[in-house]
Amino acid sequence: MAQTGQRSKQNSRGTAGRRRRRPLDEEGIIPILARAVREVENAAGRGKVSPSNRTKFQVAALLVREERARVKDDHEVPDSERAEVLKRLDGLAGIMAKTAARDTSLIALLAPEAKVSDAAKALRRDMLLASGAELEPDELLIVSEPIQLAPEAAKQVVPPSVKQAQLANPFLAPDLSALTPPPKPSSTRLANWELIEPLFRSFEYGAGGQAATMELPEAASLATPGGLPLMRHQARLIESVRAGHRSFLLADEPGLGKTAQALMAANVAKAFPLLVVVPNVVKTNWAREVERWIPQRTATVVHGDGDTLDAFADVIIVNYEILDRHVGWLGRFGFKGMVVDEAHFIKNATSQRSRHVQSLAANIRVLHPKALMMALTGTPLINQIEDFRMIWKFLGWIDDKKPLGELMNRLESTGLTPADQGFFAEARKSVIDMGIVRRKKVDVAADIPARRIADIPVELDDEFGRSIRASERALVARLVARYRRAAENREVPPVGVDAELVRLVAAAELEESRQSSSGDNVFTMVRQIGTAKAVLAADYTAQLARNVGKVVFFAKHIDVMDAAEQHFAQAGLRAVSVRGDQSPKARQEAIDAFTNDEDVAVIVCSLTAAGVGLNLQAASNVVLAELSWTSAEQTQAIDRVHRIGQDMPVTAWRILAAQTIDARIADLIDAKAGLAARALDGSDEEVAAEGTVQLQALISLLTDALSGK
Repeated sequence: MAQTGQRSKQNSRGTAGRRRRRPLDEEGIIPILARAVREVENAAGRGKVSPSNRTKFQVAALLVREERARVKDDHEVPDSERAEVLKRLDGLAGIMAKTAARDTSLIALLAPEAKVSDAAKALRRDMLLASGAELEPDELLIVSEPIQLAPEAAKQVVPPSVKQAQLANPFLAPDLSALTPPPKPSSTRLANWELIEPLFRSFEYGAGGQAATMELPEAASLATPGGLPLMRHQARLIESVRAGHRSFLLADEPGLGKTAQALMAANVAKAFPLLVVVPNVVKTNWAREVERWIPQRTATVVHGDGDTLDAFADVIIVNYEILDRHVGWLGRFGFKGMVVDEAHFIKNATSQRSRHVQSLAANIRVLHPKALMMALTGTPLINQIEDFRMIWKFLGWIDDKKPLGELMNRLESTGLTPADQGFFAEARKSVIDMGIVRRKKVDVAADIPARRIADIPVELDDEFGRSIRASERALVARLVARYRRAAENREVPPVGVDAELVRLVAAAELEESRQSSSGDNVFTMVRQIGTAKAVLAADYTAQLARNVGKVVFFAKHIDVMDAAEQHFAQAGLRAVSVRGDQSPKARQEAIDAFTNDEDVAVIVCSLTAAGVGLNLQAASNVVLAELSWTSAEQTQAIDRVHRIGQDMPVTAWRILAAQTIDARIADLIDAKAGLAARALDGSDEEVAAEGTVQLQALISLLTDALSGK
């Protein structure tokens, strides 16, 4: 550093540029350094080295070095006096070394490259003046260095809608009504114990067969504002929120409705505005779930720089990948609740996303101490017990060094210390009662339908996605132009939208599409959508596999299967595949490996080649990366898992490309499935009149365009 180099030059000048009093005088620099060093030593002994004491420690270290160099270079100092001064400086250095051993964070301040703040420069100047030293003019003046923004700070944005919301509500007052200090513990028996590591160990040693789930009250009602009934296990958590509980590590297995529970918890706690931080692949689904479960509330999704954000919405959904751009305004927004989905993403304390999440959580608790805080993950532990650390910190249960508030009170109330028998079991229970909820499918199987389909809409917001939407617009424009030409050629122009003419136009387009390879026909477009979804679907599958074990992945096209297998390999997951070009032996080997080898997490299957004749009951989760054109093909794929011998409820996760024909096709497949079911009950007339899903998709597109939808 330039200033360090300048000090070195001044030291080398001896006494030419600075005159000090005799080094053994009590008015010299050594007594001043001694007092500073002792103050920091005492603070470290109490475990409280404040920022001002850290600055004092660094300045003392700098001046000890400078004084040592000055005395060694000053040939006017007698040898006996030089030896005495060096002895006293060595004594101070020894004290500082012991102090740094107590608080190891001080060691970094001793490094030659350690940053010297303006406060440290000013303290150094004041100490030298107090010692009687005469300083050079450039040492008397402390000039602040220009502030350099951190890389992420330079990327910070404030969306236009946020500025409007801030103008509408310029004064954001903290919720002081909730600011009641926690009761003081009846004893301070644990004050000097290291407790974080014993708490982690308690989840290894103290289980004793106990499930890691807090006691939940019975459900009073299964009703929701959206009219969708909750399952009993979901309603019990909501009842806990109604009773006043405000922090949860919700670790239910996928398929048990963590999203619904979080939204209903926010609704009961009135925790709006609510911040939801999620992986990119599910942020559109969160907005959809808000509409389903709490339709009286509005949701907005942050994309890119937030230009389309509605800052007046009740639920603001942002993905981890763009937090660095938005963490500034989010921290000042005044949220009354925060949900972190796939919370194991923040397990690395040094990662940018973990630091952003912790900062946001701390800011929210300052304004609203009783804010609803929820961490959702089916995999709270990835590699080791310490993976809990950042989740517990987010929830406000611990800080970097010790349990906080309520958790410390629970531990004190046990009457035990880590040295006592029984501590680990009681400590584990204390943490669980803070809000850990973990249910598996097998635990609540009676609450869950034996087979269900859950749609996961994803955003195709890259160049590929924009190209697909452009192709869809071109297709719609061609259909409309064809319809209008046909209408103009009729002797009597149709009034409104002529349903029969729409069907004829759609049928003609479909016939041409079968003969065409252009990018804007319906078949090519659906294939492009499948390719664009491939990595997103594979990423969601990888999350499922880490959460619940084996997953069956279905796709129609080889390029989608290839992309998925490549993603699984990069994610460290072993996968096998069943394809149409395999020999019977190779196919059976893949099935056997998936069924019997615990290390094989995913089987990638062709919808057409593996849709019949296979038994894949080793899994209870299916991912449909691409849609079939028939409900029967979709049903056959799911039935590879939902078969006789399957003792778990089966969930099929359909990955849908939002704002494309993909979602429309899914609705049509569901409608066809419903018609087929009615046909089995006694009549097939309606089924025969429906025609193909391809035709219905084009009819739907054209009808909406003509109706102005």
